[in-house]
Amino acid sequence: MKTLSITFKTLCYVKNTYQYNALKPLFTVVPRNVPEPELDIDYLCNLKYKLEIEENIKRRKGVGNINRVFELHRKLQNDTLSEENRMDLMKEFKEAAKQIPNKTCPLVALYDDSPKVVKVIGNKTKFDFQPKEFSDIAKMLHLMRTDNLSNMSGHKSYYFMGELAEMEQALVWFTVKKLLASNFQLISVPDILPCQIIESCGLTVKEDRTQVYMLDDHLYEGDHCLSGTAEMALAGYLMNRELCVTELPLRLAAVSRCYRAETSRMSEERGIYRVHQFTKVEMFGVTEHDSSAALLEEFRELQEETFSSLGLHLQTLDMPPHELGAPAFRKYDIEAWMPGRQMFGEVSSCSDCTDYQSRRLNIKYQPRDGGSSLHAHTLNGTACAVPRMLISLLETHQQADGIVAIPEPLQPYMKGKVVIGFQDNIPEMKFVKSKHKKDIHRDQD
Repeated sequence: MKTLSITFKTLCYVKNTYQYNALKPLFTVVPRNVPEPELDIDYLCNLKYKLEIEENIKRRKGVGNINRVFELHRKLQNDTLSEENRMDLMKEFKEAAKQIPNKTCPLVALYDDSPKVVKVIGNKTKFDFQPKEFSDIAKMLHLMRTDNLSNMSGHKSYYFMGELAEMEQALVWFTVKKLLASNFQLISVPDILPCQIIESCGLTVKEDRTQVYMLDDHLYEGDHCLSGTAEMALAGYLMNRELCVTELPLRLAAVSRCYRAETSRMSEERGIYRVHQFTKVEMFGVTEHDSSAALLEEFRELQEETFSSLGLHLQTLDMPPHELGAPAFRKYDIEAWMPGRQMFGEVSSCSDCTDYQSRRLNIKYQPRDGGSSLHAHTLNGTACAVPRMLISLLETHQQADGIVAIPEPLQPYMKGKVVIGFQDNIPEMKFVKSKHKKDIHRDQD
C-alpha cells in the first residue's frame, strides 16, 4: 500500500467553471453520507443465474465468490439467529456481494481473450527519415526533465518545460471547448476523496497491489485517498441524489490531476507512458436505465473525432471480458499510432458501468411514468490524458530537422505558434553531488 504523509487542501484550478447554482435545479439533494449499497439481490441470489454469474467472474478474472454469497444468504434465512450474529452475517454478506463484478454485454461475452477492432481512422504518417521517440525529441529540444527527481517527487515523475508545457495547456482547453460545445457541463473537482467513494466506483484501496495512494490517517483525519481520475469525484458529487428525468442524459466534465501508484516494467510503457501523476480531462455521463448504450457510442465518437482532428492515426477496440474491470458492462479503448515506438498505444477509453456505481452511491432518477425511483446508469470516458497524447503528437508531427509541427487546432491556444523548436530560453541544468553530508562529518570531527 502506498502512503503519502501529506496534508494539503483540495486542488481545484479549472477556470470559468460552471458554478454549483447552475446545476442545483437538476437535483433533489438528500444527506451526503456514503450510503449502504443497494445491490440487485434478486439477481445475485437467484439460483437461476448462479452459473451465469460464475462464468462471468471466470471470464472477467474477477475476485468475487458467488458460492460464498449464496452460502451467506442461506444462513441469513435462519430465524433463530441472534441480532448480533445476524448483523455480523449481513455485513459479511454485503462485502461478499460487492465483490461480484458487473454483468458483461452479451456481444462482448462472445469474444475470446483478444479485443475486437471496430474502427480504424486515418493512416500512418510516412517519414523520409527514421522517426524518433518522444523522449529523444523532448531531450533534443529541451522540453522535459525526468532526471534526478527520485529524491523530490519519486520515479515516474517529470517536468514539462517551455512550449511542451504550453501544449499541455493547449490540449486541455482545446478539449474543454469541444466538450462544452457538446453539451457537457464543466465542474472543478477535489483530488482528495474518501476511500469509500473510490471503492464504490469499483477500485480496491486497501490491498497490497492497489493503484491508489492513501493519505496518512494520522495527518489527515479519516480514510482518504488521492483520486486516480475525476470520474470518482464526479460520481461522488452525484451521490445520494435523485435526478430529474427531463435533464437526462447528464453530461459532466472535469480537468484534474490524477494520482496512481501503478508501476510497470514493460518496455512499451517506458518514459512518461505510465506515470504516477498527470493531467486528464474526464467525461462522466448519467442516463436512464435503458439509454447508456447510446451515450457510450456518443462518447466514443466524440473521442475519435477529437483525436483524429489532431492528425493521429487511430484504432478503436471493443475490449474482451477480462479487460473490463469490476464496474464496466462494456468498454472501448482508443489507441494512437506512435511512430517513434512503432506501436499503437492506448490514449483513451470509455466505459458503460450501467447501475454498478449508482447502486453503491445511491444515484437515482424519477421515471417518466411517475413510478418508483430507479437506479441511473453511469458512464465515463477519457477526453484527454495529457502525457500519452503528447507522446502521440510529438512522434507523429516531428520533422526531419528536429522541430515539431503544432496541429492546426492547437495553434490558437499557443499564441499562433506553428512549430515547437529548441527551448533556448530555459537554462541548462547541471547536476552535482551534494557536499552537505561531507560538511556535516567534517564539523563533527
